[in-house]
Amino acid sequence: MKRTIKDIDVENKKVLLRLDFNVPMNTKTGNITDLTRIMESLATINYLCEHKAKVIICSHLGRPNGTRDEKYSLAPVASALKKLVKNRVSFASDTIGEDAKSKINAMESGDILVLENLRFDRREEENDEEFSKELASLADIYVNDAFGTCHRKHASTYGVASLLPNAIGFLISKELKVMSKILSNPDRPLVAVLGGAKIKDKIPVIENLLDKADTILIGGGMAYTFIKALGGSVGKSLVDEEKIDMAREFIKKAKTSKAELVLPLDNICNVDFDSKLKPKRFPSMEIDENYMGLDIGPKTVKLFKSYIKKAGTVVWNGPMGVFENPMYARGTNKIAKYVAKTKGFSFVGGGDSASAVVKSGYGKRIDHLSTGGGASLMFLEGKTLPGVDVISDLEEEK
Repeated sequence: MKRTIKDIDVENKKVLLRLDFNVPMNTKTGNITDLTRIMESLATINYLCEHKAKVIICSHLGRPNGTRDEKYSLAPVASALKKLVKNRVSFASDTIGEDAKSKINAMESGDILVLENLRFDRREEENDEEFSKELASLADIYVNDAFGTCHRKHASTYGVASLLPNAIGFLISKELKVMSKILSNPDRPLVAVLGGAKIKDKIPVIENLLDKADTILIGGGMAYTFIKALGGSVGKSLVDEEKIDMAREFIKKAKTSKAELVLPLDNICNVDFDSKLKPKRFPSMEIDENYMGLDIGPKTVKLFKSYIKKAGTVVWNGPMGVFENPMYARGTNKIAKYVAKTKGFSFVGGGDSASAVVKSGYGKRIDHLSTGGGASLMFLEGKTLPGVDVISDLEEEK
């Protein structure tokens, strides 16, 4: 068990708090379009303030590629945070420079300081030792509550953690608790719904879940590699030619493993993504050579529903089609509806899956909507998250 903020004394201490404030922004207005990630961090921020810590928040925003770019400034995030907490919030125009240091020196217990974008310094993503030391010099204690970046071995998620007394916040603690139960002791049947464009992104997940899940439902672009592996005609659909043999191996392994592997029965297709022609439905094994699969069809939706409805636990990662286009969003929206309405425990991984379920209007009915796309995917693969692994175990303090 990892040490949490409840296990450390933060009173009058400077706490470097790594959060995921990589919020979506309107590039034209500079306004934040979704406050979810900020709202998710409030429990940890408020706890630290209530326990009289000096809270120094660090985060990244976007991909400025190691140079200062004002459109990726965290200043709007600091402004938004001011409206959500009762404590004093200020903003530093740099991360480890004079402005940050002078404002940290002026902090009183319960104050909050938001540092400028970590990724304005290229050394952040390089996990640079010197940058880690400079970050560590700002504080007495390090707390990580940025689950969405725990799969990254960066200076602010890994390097600095080894230099200071450390702990995880409430958000990461909740994510780990939920995901650990799913993988070790889920309410059964455990049904995994896997989608997305590329099979290579989900190979480790499928490998790990074949012996843990009861059913694995395969949708999205990755399904066509499996269908071709079975000898089906997939037309111009997305296929990873290098992974066909692996898909064939998964199909073979599923026959003797715990999990049943279920593929689409039909697909909604068109000649290309931008076509204005009316989409056509084809059986999954018989897609016309001039068409490509862009969504799961109604028979598949009905089939998947039958498994989801009976599930004790549902894990969903990856959309069922090109949901960004309304013509090919029906499958994803239907699955979102069924996952939200299942009597079992529902878990949706971050990234496109979270975006899809929120866009469908069913986001608030999901039992656990993960804040981390890459992190949740790595956890489902059965791998260790660097940003969590580096945090001290509670037993070490006994």
